[in-house]
Amino acid sequence: MTAERPSITDRIDTATGGMRLRRLRQADWSRRLVRETQLSAADLIWPIFVREGSGEPHPVASMPGVARLSVEDCVEAARRARDLAIPVIALFPYTDPSLRDETGSEALNPENLVCRATRAIKAAVPEVGIMCDVALDPYTSHGHDGVMVGERIVNDESVELLCRQAVVQAEAGCDVIGPSDMMDGRVACIRGALDDAGCRDTMIMAYSAKYASAFYGPFRDAVGSGGMLKGDKRTYQMDYANSDEAVREAAQDLAEGADMIMVKPGLPYLDVLSRLVREFGVPTFAYQTSGEYAMMMAAVGNGWLDGDKAMVETLTAYKRAGASGILTYFSPRVAEMLRG
Repeated sequence: MTAERPSITDRIDTATGGMRLRRLRQADWSRRLVRETQLSAADLIWPIFVREGSGEPHPVASMPGVARLSVEDCVEAARRARDLAIPVIALFPYTDPSLRDETGSEALNPENLVCRATRAIKAAVPEVGIMCDVALDPYTSHGHDGVMVGERIVNDESVELLCRQAVVQAEAGCDVIGPSDMMDGRVACIRGALDDAGCRDTMIMAYSAKYASAFYGPFRDAVGSGGMLKGDKRTYQMDYANSDEAVREAAQDLAEGADMIMVKPGLPYLDVLSRLVREFGVPTFAYQTSGEYAMMMAAVGNGWLDGDKAMVETLTAYKRAGASGILTYFSPRVAEMLRG
C-alpha cells in the first residue's frame, strides 16, 4: 500500500519548523511594528550651494531640483530646515573665477561668500547647525583641494592654508568643520589651530574615507571647479579598491582629534561604512554624492524609477549600514515626506 504523500502545507511546516516569517509582513502596521531601521529628519544634513548676488536661484543643470542660492535664499533655506527638523546644513560656495588663484587665497578671506552666508544664517536661524567644507578646490584656479607645485599637490603647505581656512570659518560661526581634502595630518593641525583661536567648541567631521570617485562630477559643476581641474585627485583621495586603508585613515583622524568621521561616496561604499562603524563605534556619516543623486534623478525623469520610493530606500540603506546620518540633496524632500 502506497504511503500517503505529505501535503504542501505539511512539507512547508516541516521545513520551516512552523516558523512562517511572512506573518510579520502581512500588514502595514505589523511591518512598522518590527522595522529594524528607522529614518528620520534628524538623520539628515542638507548640502546647499551658495552664490553671489540676489534674484532667482541658479539651477545646476546636472542636478535636477538643485540650485545655487543667494545668501538671502540660504537664510530662507535654513528656516525651512528648522521647520522640517533638519538639524544641519552644509554650505558649499560657487566662487567667481576672477577670485580663484593658484593657492586658493579667497578661502582665507573672512568676508568670502561662505563666511558671509554663515554669519547671515546664524543671525537669523541660530538653532540650525552649519557645516563648512575645508578644502581649496572651490577657490583654486586648477581645481585641486590643495596647493599645486608643478604637477604635484604638496601636503604640508596645503595643510597650513587649510588650518587658516578652518579658523576663518569657525570665527564666522560655523559649528562643524568638514576637512574633505585628504591631506595627511590635517585633522591634528586644524584641531590645534581652532583651539589656539579660541574655537574649542567647533566640531570636526573628517572626510576620513573619501575615495577618488567618478561620482563627483555634478558637484564640481555646482561649485564651478569641474572645467578647471588639471589631472585627477588620485594622489590624495583614496583608491576605490581599498577597504583596509579606510580603517587606517579613520583611526588616524580619530587619534588626531576628529569628533565624527565620514565615508564618501556613500551607496557604492556601504561595506566600508559598515566596517568603520563596527571598528570604531563613533558617529559615522555618509555622503550621498551628486553623482548618486543625478543618476537617480535621471532615471526618475525618464519614468524608470519611482523617485520617492527610491529615495527613501537608498537613504534607509545608509542607516541600515550604520550611518549616524547622511548628507543628501534629497534632505528637504525626504523630510517633507517623513513629516507626513
